[in-house]
Amino acid sequence: MTLDPITMAGNKARGKRPSYFKEADTDRLMAILMALAGELAVTRERVDTLERLLAARGLLEREAIENYEPDSDAARERGLWHQDFIARILRVVQQEIEQFDEDRQARRQAREENVSATTELEELIDELAST
Repeated sequence: MTLDPITMAGNKARGKRPSYFKEADTDRLMAILMALAGELAVTRERVDTLERLLAARGLLEREAIENYEPDSDAARERGLWHQDFIARILRVVQQEIEQFDEDRQARRQAREENVSATTELEELIDELAST
């Protein structure tokens, strides 16, 4: 089974999203920043762990990390990770866009049904008028 990070970013919690600020845009921006801060904190801890373990075992010096250049496989893996990362960071915006599309589709359908009901009403009036 292949996991698609962009599709997974669309997963929603049940219920209404809480709001903390007067402006919805501020809430969205804060959610993005908090997701980014969480990702950065986890990454920082993992890098710190690796550096300390490697240094303690005498396997690597910090200078080697600073001078590292990834090969093509490592660069590809990093690119995939970046896609997943961006999808997670911007999931709030993606969900807003999906909700907007769903609302627009619902409005369009309601408008079409209204037209249909109006047409049926007009046909009924015409039928009654002709009898």
